[in-house]
This record gives sequence, structure tokens and C-alpha cells, in this order.
Amino acid sequence: MGRQTILGRVTQLAKANINALLDQAEDPQKMLDQLLRDYADNISEAEQAVATTLGNLRLLEADHKEDVDAAAEWGGKALAASRKADELRAAGTTADADRFDNLAKVALGRQLRSEQEARTAEPVIAAQTQVVDRLRAGLAAMEDKLAELRAKRDELVYRAGTARAQNTMLDAVESVDVLDPASDLNRFEEKVRREEAMAQGRQELAASSLDAQFESLEDLGRASEIEARLAALKARAA
Repeated sequence: MGRQTILGRVTQLAKANINALLDQAEDPQKMLDQLLRDYADNISEAEQAVATTLGNLRLLEADHKEDVDAAAEWGGKALAASRKADELRAAGTTADADRFDNLAKVALGRQLRSEQEARTAEPVIAAQTQVVDRLRAGLAAMEDKLAELRAKRDELVYRAGTARAQNTMLDAVESVDVLDPASDLNRFEEKVRREEAMAQGRQELAASSLDAQFESLEDLGRASEIEARLAALKARAA
């Protein structure tokens, strides 16, 4: 069986039923101590997973912003080159005008590629964001569960100590004044109280490697898109 993912373990541990686990344990205090150690270890691992996943997300977001900025920059360069070409052509310098039109086409091609790369990254960023949110929620739930475990352990230790002290006291009371005619009745009453205490005690005890890959970009239709954008630039500049 493959190693369980950190997200799966976080979810499983966060939903753990402490009382059900205690019911199955021969030594509840010992089991709680082990659970505390396991939770602390898994919380540390979950924190590392959240940090790593969040770091990868920030890198994707930075790359996406670079692509968006680059697309805007290349669009501005294409417009500037197209306007220069129109000026030169109006002045009769056809060769230079053609050269600047070619530069505008190159810039439009770069703009198109940057836009496509930005669009490709967007669903990956959305998926990565969901994973980070789930890991963060799971980590918070685990931290709450750890606090619950610690409180349960402290309560159990206190109750065990109290029960031992009560039993010691009851044993001493039973041994006093054995000639007292009511001693048998008192011992029976104390026995009933211990049974009731045991029954109540039993009732109380029962009671974020994700990898993202970019698909290769196809060049089909790019030339026509570039021509269309150049025509739009010239129409806007006219």
C-alpha cells in the first residue's frame, strides 16, 4: 500500500474520535500520551507541507504576473512600432516602414505567447489555492484536536489520582471500629458507592507534492492572429 498523503493524514487525524479510541485502549493514559506524540509529529509535518505548497503557489502567481505584465509591455511595443511604420510610410520611406511593421508583428507574437502562458497558469493556480486552503483548515483542526487531547489526558490523570485517594480513604474508614453494629451496613454502603462511582466513570469515559505542468503551446493560427492584431492597431492609429 502506498504511503498515505499528508492531506489524507491531516483529515483523518483531525476527525479522530478520542472517546472511541479510549474505549478500545487497555491503558487510556498511556494511549493518550502516545496520541499526543503522534499529533505533535504530524502537526510539524503538516506545517512543512503547508509552507512548501504555499511557496509553490506564490511562485506560480509571480510567474503569472510576469506573463500578464509582459503581454501588456509587448502590446505597447507593437503599437509604437506600428505608429512609426505609418509615419515612415506617409513620408515615403517604404523600406523603413516595412521594417517597423515587421517589428510590430514580432512584438504581437510575443504578446500572444505571454497571454497564452498566463491563461494556462490560471487553472493550476486555482487548484493549488484550493489545496493550500484545505491544508490550512486541516492544520487548524489538528491543533484544536491536540488541545482537546491534552485536556483529556490531564482530566484522566486527575480523576485517576482522585479515585486512588478516595479508595485509600474508604479502606481506612472500613477498618475503624469493627465492633460498631453499623459497620457492616457502612461497608456495604461504601461498596455500593464505589460501584456507582465506577459505573459513572465508565459512562464519562464512553461519553495542506503537488506538481503543476504547463502544456506545450501550439503555433497553429498564430500568424493569422498576429495579422488581425496588426490590422486592429492600424485601425486604432488611423
